[in-house]
Amino acid sequence: MNDFKSNPHRQLYLKWLFMILLTGLIQYSGFSQSDSHKIKISRDLELIQISNDAWVHVSYFETKNYGRVGANGLVFIDGHKAFLFDSPWNDSLTRDLVSWLADSLKTEVVGFIPNHWHDDCMGGLGYLHRQKIESYANQMTIDISQTKGLEPPKHGFKDTLELALGDKIVKCYYFGPAHTLDNIVVWIPSEQILFAGCMVKSLNSTDLGNTADGDLLAYPQTIARLIYQFPNAKIVIPGHGPFGGLDLVHHTRDLLTKSNNWKNTLVPGRIGK
Repeated sequence: MNDFKSNPHRQLYLKWLFMILLTGLIQYSGFSQSDSHKIKISRDLELIQISNDAWVHVSYFETKNYGRVGANGLVFIDGHKAFLFDSPWNDSLTRDLVSWLADSLKTEVVGFIPNHWHDDCMGGLGYLHRQKIESYANQMTIDISQTKGLEPPKHGFKDTLELALGDKIVKCYYFGPAHTLDNIVVWIPSEQILFAGCMVKSLNSTDLGNTADGDLLAYPQTIARLIYQFPNAKIVIPGHGPFGGLDLVHHTRDLLTKSNNWKNTLVPGRIGK
C-alpha cells in the first residue's frame, strides 16, 4: 500500500475536497443565526448580519394573545445610507435601532417600507416620521391604516415599486392577499434576498398563525406567484422565526395545501420584472 505522504495525487485530491467542503461551509454560514453572527443591542432588540450590506433586525414584544413574540425586519445599506423594511414593534425599539445604526455603523436611515399594517411591521412609524424619514407602502396599507386610526405611511404604490439606494435598487411587489389583504414582499437583486414578511412561515411553524386580517382563499395563489417570481432567491426572511432559503416558501405552500387541500388550485402569475 502506498504511503500517503508519497502519493501526490491523493494529496491533491484531498486538498481539492477540503476546498469544496470549506466553500460550502462558508456559503452555509450566511444562513446561520448562531450567536457568533448576532449583535444584541438590548434585551428586546438584536441584529444578524446576512451579507456585507444587509442585516436582519429582530425585536421582541409581550403581546396580549401570544406572549413574547419576536418579529423580523431588514436593514439594507449602501455606503452610509440605509433603507429599513419593517420597523421594530414600537417607537422606543425603533429609536434604539436607528440610533445604533447611526452610532455604530455611521449609517443614516433614509427610507422605510412596511410589509403590511400590523404593529410588528410599522409600530415605529411615528418615530421614523418625526426623524423626517420618508415612508413608502402599498396604497392598501395606507388606506387600511387610515380606517384603523393609525398613522399612515406617506407615499403609496400599486402592484410594484422600485427605489434606488446609491447604485443599488430594491423592488417591492404586491402579489395579492395572504397573511393580510395588503402584504407585500421586497426583493433585493444584488443580494438575492427576499424579505417576504408574515405571508411566509419559518420552518418551525406548524400552522399559518394569525390570519384574522387575511384571505385564506387567495393565500395559495399569492404564494404560487411568489414561487414563480423568485426561483433564484438565496435568502428568504419570514415575518417571524429563523430565515433560510426557498424551502420556507415551499413549507408555507405545504402548510396551505395540507390544511386546506388546495394543491390543485395554485396558478402562478408573474407581476413586474
